[in-house]
Amino acid sequence: MDSLIAASARALAAGDAIGALKRVALRDDPPALALRGIAMAQLGEHPRARELLRRAARGFGAHEELARARCVVAEAEVALAMRDIGGSPRPLAAAAVTLEAHADRANALQARLIAMRRLLLLGRLDEAAAALAPLDARDLPPALTAVAELAAAEIALRSLRTGPAQAALARAHEAADRARVPALQAEVAEARAALDRPAARRLLADGEQALRIDEVAALLGSGALVVDACRHGLRAGDAWRPLARRPVLFALARALAEAWPRDIDRDALIARAFRTRHPDETHRARLRVEIGRLRALVAELAAIEATPQGFVLRPHDAREVVVLAPPIDGELGSMVALLADGAPWSTSALALAMGASQRTVQRALVDLEAAGRVRSIGRARARRWLSPPLAGFTTLLLLPAALPIA
Repeated sequence: MDSLIAASARALAAGDAIGALKRVALRDDPPALALRGIAMAQLGEHPRARELLRRAARGFGAHEELARARCVVAEAEVALAMRDIGGSPRPLAAAAVTLEAHADRANALQARLIAMRRLLLLGRLDEAAAALAPLDARDLPPALTAVAELAAAEIALRSLRTGPAQAALARAHEAADRARVPALQAEVAEARAALDRPAARRLLADGEQALRIDEVAALLGSGALVVDACRHGLRAGDAWRPLARRPVLFALARALAEAWPRDIDRDALIARAFRTRHPDETHRARLRVEIGRLRALVAELAAIEATPQGFVLRPHDAREVVVLAPPIDGELGSMVALLADGAPWSTSALALAMGASQRTVQRALVDLEAAGRVRSIGRARARRWLSPPLAGFTTLLLLPAALPIA
């Protein structure tokens, strides 16, 4: 390694991307291309960084598989920042194996962490937790330790395990302070601040009550029958009934819960579930069918009884009924929560993360853009979507595919 390459690498390690570029800006050999790519990534020029890293990987010879593997890992990091999460994970997995074979534990761990963070973005939290479990960040650079602990904290928070999350964030804070990387320290500080922000709202007869994430966890563990509008399901004790894919049944359940302990008129139920203000006999017949389906689904948690005016919810064991609403209104909260992370998302990446079709996502984005809640940059295939940061609350419970809470 020549002196300019070594000096550029030291500058990058210290977070001085401009200083690194000054040393190798006019060079086109593979090591210089790789360092230029990493520097451009640190400066936020992700498309250019990706191009340089690919050129560097092609430039390394057959006997330089370690250098090529490091380029693959760096490019995967850039792809993650660009929210390009639709590619195959195999090249990154192969690079991790190569790095481990050459005893490059730090970069091998980096590769594993990138793969795990991709799973987090996709909402595949069970797989992310399984991928994180065997990783050992001890005796490695503090920055990687902080990233691993941040991921562990996010998984714990999205499964409402606040104790492990707080412990992981404390370790992340310590590691970030040792790393002395301002961006990482800010990320840890933001994650810790999220614990004190409202995560959901408890709807009351005379208003609403903001709840932090630990208060949400306590409410769900209280034994009450909770109609959870954040994750669209019903919880009572250890029992969980997901209704995210059955929106009509969830609308009926929420309407019944909001009226509890009173009953709710049939026409009001039809308006909530079927979105019509002029019901006829066909709507009333459909209501009977859907109420029957909901009654069968929640039979172990509560009864749904007919009254002269409509229907009433009767929870078993004299349970209290609670409606847990998201911190922001609207049916597109999950998409807004994804877009509010500060990174530009493509339509295809949003569709992958939300488990929806691209056409469905496109229609939702048009509605959000018309409402002024999101904006687009670029055109055609390069078009990306952004949303302003959502201040005052945390969107953890709005992110897609939270861990099952049964």
